[in-house]
Amino acid sequence: MRENRLRTLWQSGGAAVNGWLAIGNSFSAETMAHQGWDTLTIDLQHGVVDYQAMIPMLQAISTTATVPLVRVPWLEPGILMKTLDAGAYGVICPMVNTREDAQKLVAWTHYAPRGTRSFGPVRALLYGGAEYPKHANDTIVTFAMIETAQALDNLDAILSVEGLDAIYIGPSDLSLALGCRPVFDDLDPKAQEAVDHILARAKAHGVVTGIHNGHAEGALKRIAAGFQFVTVSSDARLMAAGAQQVLRAMRAKSTAGTAAGPYRSVVQRR
Repeated sequence: MRENRLRTLWQSGGAAVNGWLAIGNSFSAETMAHQGWDTLTIDLQHGVVDYQAMIPMLQAISTTATVPLVRVPWLEPGILMKTLDAGAYGVICPMVNTREDAQKLVAWTHYAPRGTRSFGPVRALLYGGAEYPKHANDTIVTFAMIETAQALDNLDAILSVEGLDAIYIGPSDLSLALGCRPVFDDLDPKAQEAVDHILARAKAHGVVTGIHNGHAEGALKRIAAGFQFVTVSSDARLMAAGAQQVLRAMRAKSTAGTAAGPYRSVVQRR
C-alpha cells in the first residue's frame, strides 16, 4: 500500500503546506504538483472542476510524491465514495454542522466494519496498490469543514466522533456566519476569536486542524500557532498574481519610456 505522506508528516509533528487546484486541467495540476507541495487539493465545490476533469488531474499529481486530496461539493455519499475510488488519499467535506453529519462523513469514507463505504476502488487500486482494500481505512484522511455558527455550537460533539482525522476551517464562510468580512487573512476580531477557539478545542480532542490562507506570511503565523495543514492561495490566484507582477514591471518600464517598441505601442493603444 502506498504510504500517505500526509499522515506520516503529522505523526512527526510537522505541518503540511497544501496547494489548491481550482482549474480543471491536468497540465496545470501536474505543473503545480512538480513544485513540491506536500499535498494538493482538487476543489470540486467552488473550483471549475467536475468529476471527469478530476480523474486526469489525479493522474497528473501521481507523477510526483505530492499527496492528492479532493474537496467534495457536499456531504453526500456518492461523491465521497467515487472520489476515494478515483484515488484521492483524503477528502475535505464542507458544511459539517452536527455530530450526525460527522458520523455520516466517517461512515461513508470507511469500509465495514468501521463504516458503510461501498467497495469498488477502481483507480485507487492502481494508485494505492494491491493491498488498498486492507489498509484504506487507516490510510485515507477525512477532514470535516468547520465554517458555520451551527458547527461552532456543536464543535465538541463533532470533534468527538471517532475516525474523524482532521477539521478544516473555511475562514470566509465562518466570517460571514459571524457577521464579519469574508476574508482569508487578517480576520475581524470576532472571527479570529472563533478560529482560536476551534484550534484549541481540536487540540484538546487530538484532531488535526487546517485552514485556508491567502498568503504565505499568514500561513506561517498559523503554523506557529499550531495549525498542521495550511492552504496557501490557489492555482488560479497564483497564475493571476504572477501575471500581474510581470505586467506591473513591464508597464512601469513602458511609462518610463524604456520598454520595447511593440509592447509600448500596445499599452498606449489601450
